[in-house]
Amino acid sequence: MSSQPPHSGYHWDGITPRFFEGWYFRVMIPQLADGFAFMYSIQDPRGGQVNSGGAVQILAIESNYLCRTFPDTDQFWGSRQELAIIHWGKTNLKIRPRLLSPSDFFESIREGYQATAHQQQGRIYDPVTGEICQWDYRIETRYTWGDNKRPPQATAGILSYLPIFDPGWQILTAHGLATGMITYRGKNYQFENVPFYSEKNWGYSFPEKWFWINCNAFPENPDLTLTAVGSTRKVLHWTESVGIIGIHWQNRFYKFDIWNSQLTWTVQPWGYWEMRATNEDYTIVLIGISDHPPDRVRVPTEKGLCFACQDTLKGKLSIKLADSRGKTIINASSGLAGLEIGGIWLSAWIKR
Repeated sequence: MSSQPPHSGYHWDGITPRFFEGWYFRVMIPQLADGFAFMYSIQDPRGGQVNSGGAVQILAIESNYLCRTFPDTDQFWGSRQELAIIHWGKTNLKIRPRLLSPSDFFESIREGYQATAHQQQGRIYDPVTGEICQWDYRIETRYTWGDNKRPPQATAGILSYLPIFDPGWQILTAHGLATGMITYRGKNYQFENVPFYSEKNWGYSFPEKWFWINCNAFPENPDLTLTAVGSTRKVLHWTESVGIIGIHWQNRFYKFDIWNSQLTWTVQPWGYWEMRATNEDYTIVLIGISDHPPDRVRVPTEKGLCFACQDTLKGKLSIKLADSRGKTIINASSGLAGLEIGGIWLSAWIKR
């Protein structure tokens, strides 16, 4: 893939006092039937605000969770042209943050991270155990977002280039392969060509309510990747509910959204996700189930980084895609799906 998708660059205008941007990178290790999700964020980057600062969160193997905050916004840097972000927490360097060579990074940065579309590196420590968590892996992108015969697309469409939606959302790598190592809680996990996924959000705060379904680790279909979302979002002065389903498979892209399909869903406050979509050409049914208690992670809110999101890396997911004649195109399942709900959930969310 020669070009990066739209919105890969950092969005802050350098002036606005209230703003956040967050990045999500996930490495699944099928041999362990588990994985790692790395979440980086920066909030109110102009500094001087109550919630100004950055953070690294790791949702790790066996539902372990680790969070470290980096309050100095001057130690954050992001490229406006491409995916390249840096936050130094502890370092002896007396220079402005910049991308370092892979070897220089670990020699110079005691805590922090640097991330590009091709490589991820970072190191933080667990203040409870004193153990170091360190990661260093390379990425080969297979699918960004959209048909591989065309340049990568904006996930939220052409209107995402205008400042009318909040928050913004972009899938960076719908499917990639990661090779490298992660050291966590005294164990060294080495891996080669395992499933990798990444996305980002930006704006003023996360939605009031959302759910997310994602998987690119299907044992019988290693080329298959799916991402689906239902969300409320602010559009100028009102709020609307939106949904989207995207599948990449065998160099084809299947997309269902509120503009081209009839979308319905039933999602419980935890444990059950069901989405259905139909258009002139295809019908799709997704069912996600989690038998595990949710793992809680933090997301940017108007009150700062708060526990307002519930996740699992080991959800069960089934996909059935058929054409208009009823012929099955995809019938796949996995036990390594990412399932999530966030925001305020008082009861099931049913959209008909």
